[in-house]
Amino acid sequence: MEVQVIGDSIHLSAYRSRIPQSVTNGKTTPAEYESDFFHLYGDTSPVVSCGPDIQSHYETLDAPPNSDFYANTEVCGRRKRFRPSLYQLYAKPEDDPQPPMYQETTPDGMEGESSEDEEQKEPLPEPTRFGWVHGVMIRCMLNIWGVILYLRLPWITAQAGIGLTWVIILLSSCITGITGLSTSAIATNGKVKGGGTYFLISRSLGPELGGSIGLIFAFANAVAVAMHTVGFAETVVDLMHENGAVMVNRINDIRIIGVITVTCLLGISMAGMAWESKAQVLFFLVIMVSFTSYIVGTIIPASPQKQAKGFFSYKADIFAKNFVPDWRGQEGSFFGMFSIFFPSATGILAGANISGDLKDPTVAIPRGTLMAIFWTTLSYLIISATIGSCVVRDASGLLNDTLSSSSSNKNCVGIACQYGWDFTDCINNDTCIFGISNYYQSMSMVSAFAPLITAGIFGATLSSALACLVSAPKVFQCLCKDKLYPLIGFFGKGYGKNDEALRSYLLAFIIAVCFILIAELNTIAPIISNFFLCSYCLINFSCFHASITNSPGWRPSFRFYNKWLSLLCAVCCLVIMFLLTWWAALIAFGVVLLLLGYTLYKRPAVNWGSSVQASSYNIALNQCISLNQVEDHVKNYRPQCLVLTGPPSSRPALVDLVSCFTKNLSLMMCGHVVTNDLSALVQSESHISWLKQRKVKSFYKHVVAADLRSGVNMLLQGSGLGRMRPNVLLMGFKTDWHSASPQAAHSYIGILQDAFDLQYGVCVLRTRERLDVSHPYQSYAAVPNDPEAQLSRPTLFQKKQGKKTIDVYWLSDDGGLTLLLPYLLTRRKRWAKCKVRVFVGGDNSKNDERRQEVMTLIKKFRLGFHDVEVLPDLFQKPQPGNIHQFEKMMSSFKLDTNPKTESDSGSSRAQEEPWWITDQDLERNRAKSFRQIRLNEILQDYSREATLIVITMPVGRRGVCPSILYLAWLELLSRDLSSPVLLVRGNQENVLTFYCQ
Repeated sequence: MEVQVIGDSIHLSAYRSRIPQSVTNGKTTPAEYESDFFHLYGDTSPVVSCGPDIQSHYETLDAPPNSDFYANTEVCGRRKRFRPSLYQLYAKPEDDPQPPMYQETTPDGMEGESSEDEEQKEPLPEPTRFGWVHGVMIRCMLNIWGVILYLRLPWITAQAGIGLTWVIILLSSCITGITGLSTSAIATNGKVKGGGTYFLISRSLGPELGGSIGLIFAFANAVAVAMHTVGFAETVVDLMHENGAVMVNRINDIRIIGVITVTCLLGISMAGMAWESKAQVLFFLVIMVSFTSYIVGTIIPASPQKQAKGFFSYKADIFAKNFVPDWRGQEGSFFGMFSIFFPSATGILAGANISGDLKDPTVAIPRGTLMAIFWTTLSYLIISATIGSCVVRDASGLLNDTLSSSSSNKNCVGIACQYGWDFTDCINNDTCIFGISNYYQSMSMVSAFAPLITAGIFGATLSSALACLVSAPKVFQCLCKDKLYPLIGFFGKGYGKNDEALRSYLLAFIIAVCFILIAELNTIAPIISNFFLCSYCLINFSCFHASITNSPGWRPSFRFYNKWLSLLCAVCCLVIMFLLTWWAALIAFGVVLLLLGYTLYKRPAVNWGSSVQASSYNIALNQCISLNQVEDHVKNYRPQCLVLTGPPSSRPALVDLVSCFTKNLSLMMCGHVVTNDLSALVQSESHISWLKQRKVKSFYKHVVAADLRSGVNMLLQGSGLGRMRPNVLLMGFKTDWHSASPQAAHSYIGILQDAFDLQYGVCVLRTRERLDVSHPYQSYAAVPNDPEAQLSRPTLFQKKQGKKTIDVYWLSDDGGLTLLLPYLLTRRKRWAKCKVRVFVGGDNSKNDERRQEVMTLIKKFRLGFHDVEVLPDLFQKPQPGNIHQFEKMMSSFKLDTNPKTESDSGSSRAQEEPWWITDQDLERNRAKSFRQIRLNEILQDYSREATLIVITMPVGRRGVCPSILYLAWLELLSRDLSSPVLLVRGNQENVLTFYCQ
């Protein structure tokens, strides 16, 4: 915050940053201070003297650029360096040789140790780290490949044809590819830690969306472990049944094998990332061998057994026939096939999910993810083209269905007729059990050695399950450490040099076992796919949002992305979610919105520099600029209040009252003028925190000035931005003016005059109890003045007011501010039941006319006030006792005007000390003085039970009414009242109108 200073006597040393105490050790001389501090920065190169009068070895505190200055953590084995503050560079060392009061960052173990004698810490053993091949590419490829590759891709090729299958594959790869580009951009915009997808989204979009996605993404990965494990268990059970081996029954056999399998995978995972990586490499080799077996099988000439099942090796006629679609069944459509295939393209975030275990995530994530997408896409295209070129759609599998030489080809149906096979009967009867349209194990049938395809299925399912079993705990551990949600911090603890999330592993294992015991995941799998798609959608939106905000902090080293492509991909992911399973998409969005609402309600105290913050700044800036292009209109007038609270916690009642008519409506700014206690400057964050905890929507601004009036003048002129600037000044009444110095009273009135000069409206609040609770009277010594205690102690303006009255004395027309503020109060729930009574002056002979006139005017203003009373006795002479008290009050401030002294001396003294009052001043202002005394008597008669009294503030003419006399008027007007009194004076410009334009 910018600080303004008046006078040379104000020093801003409280703002300077501090160096570690160990540098000075509390005893160092200025020269030693500079040398030690200089040594800490590690720059001992002297500046060569250029002349005989210049010291030859002058040491500078300026430090060359160093990464330690920008790092948030220490490097084990050496001390962290600190950049000198601006104050330390330009101030004289002898000005402040004492140890500093505070510092921003201090490394552990620096207290009381010198830089020469400090023992270097032994560096911790380097944890296992992976490069882009082992850590990202292989992991993503294994997670992308799955059972759909082996069991469903040939069937999809038969349904959609080779051409549309390629379109489905390329469309899916475009979505995952663009998501990979967005992931790469986000991952290269700064140092990436553990947490993967959650870390990327939360640090980009903030904790609200990041937290919700992180939780459901970790849960989806845990459930995906069960899905892949059940897929493996089903294949094993089918093999057992083919060989006549049964343990209990099919469902229980799947449960038993699934639990045993996931337990073994848990053991591999908890053994460490090194063992898990070795297992992934083994699975990768198995899949590669299965692919090789398949490719070799397509080249080998087909045997009669394989021909009976529809395999004829590479044939151009088969390729041409299978190139066009042949839709069959309820799912026979483009989007039906797309919804089945797309989950096999997911898994691109497997590498990013272990970002904390990568050597260089900013290099590994982009390179590994994009290479994985490329190679898996290529494998899908090759397999769909080769299987569609070798195998017909329908075949019987019977060796007797050959086409004899004596048979006619005219009645033969199907492309197999050209190769000596007649599958006409099964095609016409729809009983064919082989061919890529009917036989899911077509790749095994084509393969040179069928068991290798089964091994590939095992490798694909187990590798995907293992990758998900590692991803879920890593993401969940990072989420737990951020403490966004309650009751999950227990699972964030890490163990060992790799900070392994053993507790999160066990939680993921329990979730996986629960879903394995169900042994039926047909209704769960769509939800998992939608959760993954939801993550892809938000990653693309994060990249778009970060780019569109034009934040200087968005500087990804990966440049090959486009914000509009990211936005298009985000929309496509959203559409695909509903195309896959609309009810699962609604569930996913429901969970996200529920978690989002919780995070918005709790507002965790984290600041990650998200793009949402940058967007908020852009929106606010653009709106402020656009406001400058529109002229003010009375219909849009809002009281934007500058409240002289000092530290806001010291005057809570004043803060609460102003908050009642500005909250969610207009600007409120708490102003604080610092004149002597500069230590208060470092507490600005605590003041903002106090306002937040009290749920007061207000800004806080402090200035440093030589005196109170100068500081308030700075606030009046410098507060706000464009049209978002205060137009009403609110302050408390100076109750101790008669016991304070006359100069202080004169300065107080000068503040009001300065506000009037700057066209501000002015409000002064007086309550029966002292407003400033930081310095209570002796009788209220038990009242807590600690800010924390004040949070739990409500003021009179925080309580429900009930069916009381707000009495408005609209005695002078100030533009309508006196009426507008009570109206705004009645819009609040705690003031809604209060009845507003409006009092105006008038003559006895015209009471009814005056009341009707004011009622008509108020009705035009649409304020809803229906009670107007005329005060006919307002201009009567006050009681003699009250006049006597007024004269006694003024006696101590009267200027002695002895007729024997020269008049010039009295006049000059009045000019030098304008707070003094002469007899002429009292005589000129006698009528106005009596009016204030009389008005106080009326207030005590009419408003004794009011919850709030609002009065039009009188105005003292400058040069005619001395400041002490004007302050006495305000005292007379508001004294001896049990109700709070708010003196209001607008700037004489309309704030109410009865026109519609």
